[in-house]
Amino acid sequence: MLLTIAIILLILWALGFFAFHTAGALIHILLVVGIIVLIWNFVAGRRAV
Repeated sequence: MLLTIAIILLILWALGFFAFHTAGALIHILLVVGIIVLIWNFVAGRRAV
């Protein structure tokens, strides 16, 4: 689930970066959040139930 969120955020960042230059700060915040979620997913891994 976190990986899906990270991918969606990265896609939104890329779309916003190339299409809408007015919301630059928000787009870069989305990029940072996406990267943090992606790294967290790799570090935490799947937990056994």
